[in-house]
Amino acid sequence: MSQTELSPLTDKFGRTVNYLRLSVTDRCDFRCIYCMSEDMTFLPRQQLLTLEEMAFLGKAFVGLGVNKIRLTGGEPLVRKNIQSLISDLGSLDGLDELLLTTNGSQLEKMSPQLADAGVSRINISIDSLCPERFSAITRTGKLERVLAGIEAAQAAGIKRIKLNSVIVRGNNDDEIIPLVNFALEKGLDISFIEEMPMGDIGGRDRQRTMVTSEEIKDIIGTTHLMIPSTETSAGPSRYHHIAGSDIRIGFISPHSHNFCDTCNRVRVTSEGRLLLCLGNENSVDLKAVMRRNPGDIDILKATIVEAMAHKPERHYFYDDDKPQVVRLMNVTGG
Repeated sequence: MSQTELSPLTDKFGRTVNYLRLSVTDRCDFRCIYCMSEDMTFLPRQQLLTLEEMAFLGKAFVGLGVNKIRLTGGEPLVRKNIQSLISDLGSLDGLDELLLTTNGSQLEKMSPQLADAGVSRINISIDSLCPERFSAITRTGKLERVLAGIEAAQAAGIKRIKLNSVIVRGNNDDEIIPLVNFALEKGLDISFIEEMPMGDIGGRDRQRTMVTSEEIKDIIGTTHLMIPSTETSAGPSRYHHIAGSDIRIGFISPHSHNFCDTCNRVRVTSEGRLLLCLGNENSVDLKAVMRRNPGDIDILKATIVEAMAHKPERHYFYDDDKPQVVRLMNVTGG
């Protein structure tokens, strides 16, 4: 089948996919409590897609109309030679935005190269401004490295930097206002994300400790006037502005406000599984397709197009109050 005969990436519910989230590794130098267990076993390196295969995948998706690619992990910047992939993707004709989600630990040294390669926006995960609490949440992270990374990304000229915060009841729910004030002080956007119930992280009942977007809005509203905005970005955030500022505060609400009707994205894991939905386990093995048909981009494109028929109408995170998705977030890609 030739490229011109392929259908666009539109599913049976009329949603067009123009956004790919590509996980480059399941490894991370942090062990965040809501993302993975403390004692992790990572995938054997030979099981991962090569960087060349990831670049080939990016070319196929862009050829099918995808104009935004976000690199995720694990922590994408710990992948060896990741700069070569970033450069290859950044040079693709038809790609409007190359984005990155990171924990910020490597940004102090890598921000200039990222900016030079065309990374236009970066999301940085930060859940606490207290060094001791930050270390407890991430288990291995150092707050000062992340703060230095934020400054480096700003100095390198990254166009838009957004903080991502997951608020866990009884853990960091007293830091919502400090995080907003930090974003305002630094001229950064910030999104608050309801915790995703993915994989067994041991012990904690996430339905009890999740703080909803509405609760967070109410808390912010005690000190700041928020104005709803019609702005959108590459992802599912619903934005507000703080009165008198152009800084955006986003809310990602997979539980309390289902946003599946406007879903425009798919994910590819670091081992080449095409995930049609974050909250479902159905997937297509693109690595197997590429390795059976090396260099054949038309077969790869046809497989991707055919997979759109299996994109579900919505996610279902729970089944009888138990998490339905068994893969951890670091395996899925943030």
